Amino acid sequence: MTTAPSPHEDRPPRPTGLLEKLLSAIRPEFRQDGLAFDPRHPVFGGPACAVEGCDRPARSNRMCWGHSVRWAHEGRPDLESFLVTTPAGWVGHRPLTACAVDGCRYGLHSHGMCQRHWRQWKRCGSPAMDAWQTSTAPLPVPAPLPEVCRIGYCDLWVRGTSVFCTGHGGRWKARGCPDIEDFTASYEEIGPGGAEHIDLRRLPVQLRLEMQYALQCRHDEATKKIRPAWAQRLVNALADAQVRSLLDESEEFWKTFRGPTGNWATGWGTFLLGARRRVEELVYGRGWDTEYPRSVRRLRNLGIVHPHTSTVTFERVTQPWLRDLAKRWARWRLSGGINASTVRAGVRMVARFSAFLPAEMTGPAQVDRALLERYLADLQAAMSGRSAHNAHISNLNTSLRTIRVHRWDETLPGNATFVPEDYPTPPPLLSRSVAEHVMAQLEDPANLARWQDPARRLITVVLIRCGLRVTDAINLPLDPVVRDAEGAEAS
Repeated sequence: MTTAPSPHEDRPPRPTGLLEKLLSAIRPEFRQDGLAFDPRHPVFGGPACAVEGCDRPARSNRMCWGHSVRWAHEGRPDLESFLVTTPAGWVGHRPLTACAVDGCRYGLHSHGMCQRHWRQWKRCGSPAMDAWQTSTAPLPVPAPLPEVCRIGYCDLWVRGTSVFCTGHGGRWKARGCPDIEDFTASYEEIGPGGAEHIDLRRLPVQLRLEMQYALQCRHDEATKKIRPAWAQRLVNALADAQVRSLLDESEEFWKTFRGPTGNWATGWGTFLLGARRRVEELVYGRGWDTEYPRSVRRLRNLGIVHPHTSTVTFERVTQPWLRDLAKRWARWRLSGGINASTVRAGVRMVARFSAFLPAEMTGPAQVDRALLERYLADLQAAMSGRSAHNAHISNLNTSLRTIRVHRWDETLPGNATFVPEDYPTPPPLLSRSVAEHVMAQLEDPANLARWQDPARRLITVVLIRCGLRVTDAINLPLDPVVRDAEGAEAS
């Protein structure tokens, strides 16, 4: 029987030393499975809830998650009245009590025990509870241990296929089984003073460290806020997708990442892409040694900032020998201060030449004048009349000349070049003169009389008799009379 290949078999191996670098880079306050943040934290916190006496950060309608949910459950009454009358305490957001049997973390069902131990206690004839609970009679801890409740601050075990413990599962059903992620977000708060938190326990060790490092970087940069509840939904989606490391997938994958159940939130792709790049930079570093071999060169890692160009891609240059030359040419141009968008456009035009080359070509020695003439014909058929036609020839010719001048590959023939006659003839310029029938209409006294302003009518006559255009007249000096060197008026 043939075993189906794993969908992740083509993933590149993880770089060595990444785990050690992550462990040394993450500070102790971010090396926690549950990250708690001060409600007024400049990145992870927010302004205080508008309810008097509530210190939790406002997240919706000027209220914290709990009061916003309470307001919605009460039918969305007048907001100002609700803010004044509702109590500050957030009911139902305290850790729940576990079963009294030692080692059991199931939620309570009856008589201080979970349903599992309560039923066993009843079958034993309901003996003295304290003695029975501390004896060896109760059922042992299940193996393997069950998953913990999806609610971040709750460490009780789930029952069956539920993602919640007994207590929170009951509340979820009482609310009509709403969206699990929305229900979880409404509980994402623990600690004194309303501190919010992000629970990373469901993530594998490698990914957990990567997320801790990404959150630490976001904290240090302090340029953009992030809500812990939003981050918790992302963590849950990563856990559900069984992701092991951000480096296991390409940047294109993270740009459009969605959880396996289709759950998605705005900004996940941007955050994950930035997190992957930070982790990659941590292990590989930055600079030309890192970026030069890449098929997609990231300009920010080279200290090059451009408002519209962040990468230069060589993926469409399929021939290895031509790709090596294109990479060298692009580096030389970037190092010389040429605009990044110009460099990217040049590489794109080399990629167009790469697609034209025959598959049997093995090096620049076969790029001769005859090949370039065939390419000119192909280019003319595809781009006749387009302004890009001239740019394609110019950029390709510049790359060939640069290779020859710097002797990057001396097998390139000397006749592998374009001559001025190869460039497309520019179309003739339109005449600047005004058509005769239009001039006849302008000179008609009846049309000139339609001017209500005499000054404008006079200007029109001057323009006609002097052969000037409006733009020329605007640029005339205050005294437009031409005089010779002695001050006499010229005829």
